[in-house]
Amino acid sequence: MHSARLLLDSILDYAGLFPPAKLDMPATVANFARYRKGPDAWMLGRLIVPVTRFPEFVASADPLLPKTADIEGDSPWPLSVIVANASDDQVVEDIERIERFNERMEDRDFSRIHGRAMIDTIETRANDPHEIDEVLEYVPDDIFAYFEIPVDADPRGLVTVLAGLDAGAKIRMGGLTAEAHPSPEHVARFLKTCRAAEVPFKATAGLHHPCRHLASDVGCMQYGFLNMFVAGCLLWHFPDISEREIEELLVEENHRVFEFGPNGLTWRKFTLRFDEIATARLRFAHSFGSCSFNEPLADMRALGLLPEAEEVNS
Repeated sequence: MHSARLLLDSILDYAGLFPPAKLDMPATVANFARYRKGPDAWMLGRLIVPVTRFPEFVASADPLLPKTADIEGDSPWPLSVIVANASDDQVVEDIERIERFNERMEDRDFSRIHGRAMIDTIETRANDPHEIDEVLEYVPDDIFAYFEIPVDADPRGLVTVLAGLDAGAKIRMGGLTAEAHPSPEHVARFLKTCRAAEVPFKATAGLHHPCRHLASDVGCMQYGFLNMFVAGCLLWHFPDISEREIEELLVEENHRVFEFGPNGLTWRKFTLRFDEIATARLRFAHSFGSCSFNEPLADMRALGLLPEAEEVNS
C-alpha cells in the first residue's frame, strides 16, 4: 500500500452542507453516495449532518441508502451528527433523537423498505469541563463524541477531562475570516496537550489543500491536511517532539519535505513505518471535515504524492 494512502485512509468526513461549498441536501447525499461507490472510497469517512436537518436527510437520502446489510459491501452509511452546544439543554434531546434514529435503522422490517444509515459519532462544542461531563452522561456507549474546544486559551482543563473516555477533542482550523484561523503556536499546544492525555482528535474547517498556503479569499495563510496529520502521527510515536518542532511542521509550505517512501513516511529526522502510521491514525489522529472530497485528492495527485485511482486500486 502507498504510504500516503495509508496516512489518508478513511480520513475525510464529507461536509458538503457546510461553507464554503454549502450544497443543498440532495446534492450532498448524491455526492456521498457516488464517492462511496467510486475508486477513491478508501479516503472517505463519515457524512456530517446537523441533527436539525434529519428530516431533509431522510427524504433526500432514503432512495440512495443501502437496503440491507446482508450483502457484502452494502453497509449502512456512517454518519457524524452535529448536535447543540454542550452548554445548551437541547443537547440532551438531540442525543435522545439520535438514539431513536439508530433504533429505527436497526429494525429489520423498517430496513427492508427503507435505506439504512447509522450514527456512530456526534460533534458538539464545549467551553467548560463540567459541560463535557454532563453531556457524556447521556451519550450511549456505541457513540463516540467529539468536543470542539477553544484553543486560544490553555486547553489542558478541557482535554484532561476527556482522558480515558470514549471521546475526543475537535479543533477548528479555519473559517471564512482570517480571525477564525488559530496560530501555529495554539495548534501545536493543542496537539501536544492531546498527546499528553492520550486523547484523540479530529479537525474541521480550513484544511482544503495538502500543505500550508496563502488563501486569497480569506486573506491569510491556511493549514494543510498533510501538515496536521503528519504532525499528529509523528507526535503519537515521538511524544517528546517539542512544540517548536510541531509549529515548524505545521507551517511547512513545500510538499517535498514529506517523503512518502516504500517503507513509510519521513519528515526531517523522524520516520514512521507503515504499522506506526496505522496505529497513530487509529488511536490519535482521527479525521478532518471537508466540504470537498475531490479537491484534496486532486491536489495530492497534482503534487505527485498519490498514485492515480487505477494505480491505487490495482
